[in-house]
Amino acid sequence: MNTRMESVKPEGGSGAALLALLRHSPKSFLKLILLGFTLMGLPLIIALINSAVSIDQLADHSRKTVYQAAQIAHGSRVLVDEIAIMERSVQQTLILADASLLEGYFDAHKKFEDTVASLFELSPRTEQKQSLQQLQLLEAAIFHKVSAARQTPKKLRGLTGDFVPLLDSARTFSADGDALIELEVGEMQDMAEHARSVVGWQLLALIPFMILLASTFSMIIARPIRQIDEAIRNMGQGDLSKAVRVDGPQDLIYLGKRLDWMRRRFLELEEQKTQFLQHVSHELKTPLTAIREGADLLAEGVVGDLTVKQQHVASILHSNSKQLQKRIEDLLSYSALQTEKFTLVKHQANLAVIVGTVLQDQNLAIINKGLKIDLACPELMLDCDELKIRTIVDNLLSNAVKFSPPASCINIRAGKVDESIQLNVTDAGAGIDETDWDKVFEPFYQGRRVPDSHVRGTGLGLSIAREYALAHDGNIELVQQTEAGAHFRLTLPIHDPQDAS
Repeated sequence: MNTRMESVKPEGGSGAALLALLRHSPKSFLKLILLGFTLMGLPLIIALINSAVSIDQLADHSRKTVYQAAQIAHGSRVLVDEIAIMERSVQQTLILADASLLEGYFDAHKKFEDTVASLFELSPRTEQKQSLQQLQLLEAAIFHKVSAARQTPKKLRGLTGDFVPLLDSARTFSADGDALIELEVGEMQDMAEHARSVVGWQLLALIPFMILLASTFSMIIARPIRQIDEAIRNMGQGDLSKAVRVDGPQDLIYLGKRLDWMRRRFLELEEQKTQFLQHVSHELKTPLTAIREGADLLAEGVVGDLTVKQQHVASILHSNSKQLQKRIEDLLSYSALQTEKFTLVKHQANLAVIVGTVLQDQNLAIINKGLKIDLACPELMLDCDELKIRTIVDNLLSNAVKFSPPASCINIRAGKVDESIQLNVTDAGAGIDETDWDKVFEPFYQGRRVPDSHVRGTGLGLSIAREYALAHDGNIELVQQTEAGAHFRLTLPIHDPQDAS
C-alpha cells in the first residue's frame, strides 16, 4: 500500500524553513512533539518577557517620577518657608535693632541654598532650572545687602520690600512644579498606553503565528499516523498489493517498514494458502469422481438390482458426493478469484431459464425439507456469463434452503429496474445476526445462526457470488427487514457496460 502523501508546503519562506527543520531534526515522535511545544511556547515566552520588561520600565519611570514630584513639592514648600523666615528675621532685627537676630536669617539662607542645590539636581526640565537660577539670583542679591548691613541694622530698612518678588518667584516655582508634575503624569500615561498598545499588537501578531504553527505541526504529526492507520485498514480489508510507506520521525518510519514486512509476509501466506487449496482441491476431485460414478452405477442397478436399504445407501452416497463436489468447486472458484484467473464469457441469457435450472438442481433438497417455492420471474434477457450467474443464483438458493425451517416458504422475485435486473431471494429462517451484517460476504466467515441439523459449509458461497456479481458490474446486498428470515438482492446490468462504452 502506497500511503505516501505530498509534503505540505505552507506559504512563505519561513514556513518552508520550518518544514525543512522539522523534517530533518526530529529523530523520534516524542522529540517531534517536544520540538513542537518548544516552538509554540517560545513566542509566548518572548512576548511575556517583553511585556515584563515594558512593565518594569514603566514602573521604574513611575517610581522616579513620583519620587521627583514629591521631592520637588517638598522643596518648593521649604523654599517658601525659608524665605518667610528670612523676611521675619530681617523685620525683627529692624524693629528691635538687634543684629544678633540676623542669625536666624543666615540659618534660613543656608537651608535655602541647600534646598536650591537639591532641587537643581532633581529638576528634570530646563524651565525648572531656569526658575531656580532666578530665585537664586534674587536671594543672593538680598543676601549681599543683608551681609553688608549686618553691623548696622538700620540699613536693612529698605530690604523688606525685596522679599516680595523673591516670595512671588518661589510661589511661581512651586506652581510651575505642580504643572510639570502633571505633565510628567501625562507622559507616564502615554507610556502606559504605548506599552498596552505594544502588548496588544504582539498578541494580535501571535494569534495567526500560533495558528500557523499549530496547523503545521498538526499536519506533520497527523500525516504518519494517518498513513499507519490507512496501512492497517487496508491490510485488515485484505488489500495487500500496495507497499506501506510512512513519512515522519525515524521511529515511525521504522514502524512503517515493519508494517510493510508484515504485509509481505501476509502475501506469502496468502499465496501458500491459495496453492494449498488448489492442490488439495485437485487431489480430491479424482477420488471424488470415482466415488460419484460408483454411486451412480449402484443407483442405476448396473451391478445388479439393489434392495430398498441398498438403494437408500446409494442415494445417500450420491447426495453427499454432490455436496462434496460443490464444496471442492467452491474452493477452486475461490482460488481462481484470488489469483484472478477467471474470465467472463458473456452472451445473451434468460434469467428465468437460469433460475429454473437452479431450482431443478436443488429440487431434491427442497423436497426433503418440504419447502414451498413462491416464484415470480418473468422472461428477462441480459448480457452475462451464464455459468457465473448460475453459480450466483445457486449459492443464493442453496443458502436459503439451508437456513429455511422445514415446510416453510422461499420467495424468489425478479424484475426490471431502469437498466438493471433485480433478483430477490427471501427465506423464512432465523435471519442473520446483526453482528454478522458487515461480515456475511467475507470468505470463510460463517454466521452465528446455523441450524443444528446442518453441517457447516466452507463459508465461500456468498463471497464467490458477490465477486462474480461485481465482475458483471453488479452487486449483491443484504436487505434489512423487520420480519424473520434473510433477504438477499442481486442487481445486474441488462447490457454489458463495455459494449456501451
